[in-house]
Amino acid sequence: MDGPSGLAVTARGFGLRGPRGWAFRGVSADAEPGSLIAVEGPSGSGRTCLLLALTGRMRPTEGLASVGGLELPRRMSAVRRASALAHVSGVTDLDPALTVGEHLREQTLLQRRFGGSPFLRPPRPRTARADEERSLVDTALTTAGLDLAALPKGARTAVRDLERVEALRLALALALLGRPRLLGVDDTDLKLSPAEREAVWALLRSIAGAGTTVLAVCGEAPPDATPVRTGTDRHDDGMEAADAIAATGRS
Repeated sequence: MDGPSGLAVTARGFGLRGPRGWAFRGVSADAEPGSLIAVEGPSGSGRTCLLLALTGRMRPTEGLASVGGLELPRRMSAVRRASALAHVSGVTDLDPALTVGEHLREQTLLQRRFGGSPFLRPPRPRTARADEERSLVDTALTTAGLDLAALPKGARTAVRDLERVEALRLALALALLGRPRLLGVDDTDLKLSPAEREAVWALLRSIAGAGTTVLAVCGEAPPDATPVRTGTDRHDDGMEAADAIAATGRS
């Protein structure tokens, strides 16, 4: 199965104003397909809103931006279809009571139902579809670096029993099931030790190296990432992430 081809990301004077003020303003970006882009800034500086805007989930109010040649906000729906989100609080939260296997099965069913148009390919035998879905799950787990055999109860391990980095790897695997061309990851380095932080950045580098453009929110960008800064002054985000998704009617 061919991997996704990443999307270039550009922005000039990009900004978003919410009901209570500017979430971010004056953002510039210029990243090639398959780049590791670090959305850098202090908490409260509009990092999550910028992530949602560049993945087509929030409507910008000023400036120019393009994702894979798709202009925002005019082509927001197309950008949403080509992108996926992981680790966004209030939007892609894992259910602590569900197991890893249950999350994977649920996401696979969602991909089967909403991941592509049934009119684009002929019907397939059930066994062929099952084999394809198993292969897709295995590829996503491998890419995210999540080894089910290493978990306390394998696929039956509850999310609440996962270590912080394991939960992040699961979130990435679930997003990768949709084979996105742009992957948005929030709070990449939140509450991680230096060793854990480096392991996560190494993982995101490998995902970008395989062709998917990665847009990762962080407090401090690694030196080899393409930085996109939201500023140093605290702004009013205008909306919480979950409210922003509800406003667009899409996830």
